Amino acid sequence: MPYSPEQIQELDILIRYNLESSQQGIKVHGSANPDTIEAVKRLHEKGMLTAMDGGYLTDLGRTAAEHAQTLLLMLAPCSEAS
Repeated sequence: MPYSPEQIQELDILIRYNLESSQQGIKVHGSANPDTIEAVKRLHEKGMLTAMDGGYLTDLGRTAAEHAQTLLLMLAPCSEAS
């Protein structure tokens, strides 16, 4: 089953979080891309973010962000050996 556009948008939000500090969140302003705003709202409804406009990762959100960021690194193009 392929990822839906909505899931891709949610993954894009999760990879924006800095996992090195639980004191850093994000704020999505009302002037942001409507798809971004909706993705953040969905993540909040799923219990992954503390606020409707972003905020901080919950424990569940942190786990999801860790997996999303790891997957992104795993899928990154490999450097060609010289």
